[in-house]
Amino acid sequence: MKQTEFKRRRKNVMQQIGKGNIGLIPSAPNQTRNRDVDYPYRQDSDFYYLTGFNESGALAVFIPGREQGEYILFCREFDEKKALWEGAHAGLEGATTHYGADDSFPIDDLNDILPGLIENKAKVFYPMGRDSDLDHKLLEWINHIRSQSRNYISAPGELVSLEHILHEMRLFKSAAELKLMRRAATVSAQAHRRVMQICKAGLYEYQLESEIIHEFMQEGLRAVAYPSIVAGGKNACVLHYTQNNTKLRKGDLVLIDAGAECDHYAADITRTFPVSGRFSAVQKQLYQLVLDAQHAALEQIYPGNLWNKAHEASVLVITRGLVELGLLSGDVEKLIEEEKYKAFYMHRIGHWLGMDVHDVGDYKINDQWRVLEAGMVLTVEPGIYVQLDCLTVEAKWRGIGIRIEDDVLVTKQGYEILTRAVPKTIAEIEALMQGK
Repeated sequence: MKQTEFKRRRKNVMQQIGKGNIGLIPSAPNQTRNRDVDYPYRQDSDFYYLTGFNESGALAVFIPGREQGEYILFCREFDEKKALWEGAHAGLEGATTHYGADDSFPIDDLNDILPGLIENKAKVFYPMGRDSDLDHKLLEWINHIRSQSRNYISAPGELVSLEHILHEMRLFKSAAELKLMRRAATVSAQAHRRVMQICKAGLYEYQLESEIIHEFMQEGLRAVAYPSIVAGGKNACVLHYTQNNTKLRKGDLVLIDAGAECDHYAADITRTFPVSGRFSAVQKQLYQLVLDAQHAALEQIYPGNLWNKAHEASVLVITRGLVELGLLSGDVEKLIEEEKYKAFYMHRIGHWLGMDVHDVGDYKINDQWRVLEAGMVLTVEPGIYVQLDCLTVEAKWRGIGIRIEDDVLVTKQGYEILTRAVPKTIAEIEALMQGK
């Protein structure tokens, strides 16, 4: 992503912070895997959103109206030995020349420099509670400034959540962001098509997972957006199943929930298909019900409609269908009121999507469901899960789990399905799996 995009975001956030105040946001720390080995580094989404800086041990500072420069980056100094062992890093010069900082200082000098930048500021905007070390240091700095009040130096009187500003910004995707999300969606769609074509009884779930990751990496996307779910048979009834170690059986369905990450932007796709390439009659009935529920939900995705309308539409279709198939009995409206459908459909229709797979952004404002607006991206993912031990239904339904999930952009005219390249009708899936 071009630096002009990050610069635009910083300008926006500083306008909202306002002159006379200061904003702080830390980078993500390294996470230890075991002993002296770290997990692959993944930058904090909020920090990256404003800086594009992909190193740990950094702090971004925003001071609207500061004559010497409004954007300051504290980071590690360039270390030749570290570069030899771990590769190139920006250093102080790189922070300004490559990442647009107006000024840069060593992170080791933070305690000496930052208190002076906080002096005489009315408010400090920062992600409260996310970094306990920063919380502690900030209070120390403020108390130190307060002790100098006789020198006509004032301390900030208010700490404000920077996340409220940032997360509302992140909810609306720019053209540059959508380009990355479309790339993630395209590659993820290719991976789902790939596993449909090679799937057969006798393979292990992890072998399908390996094919998914292979496709991601072959296309240059080395990170998954979240741990992949490959759930055959009854495993699909575990919503966040990630063991992926069971052999696939003839006659079962397999549910795959997997998405790639492209430059910190996620895709999130779920498809459910028959291991052997053909749905049974029972599987078709439940699958079509889930697909009908998704279609009903999609009809509710347009600017001006409430977030929850899509979920309500899916609940109505699924509850009515479960009654028709005999898995539930009674009046549909009463069953919905009493939430009886939750025995089979226990999650909501979807979530925001962006830099995080379960992305930031409020779903309600002043306790009211928020209105959908163009530029928002969300998932639409109804499902039905019949547990193996569900004795209230006929045996033929038990152990079947089905979810269908797509990534959806709200447009001025309605919606665009970013993940439409993956088959999802019964006929399309069977045709692809049988090479037709």
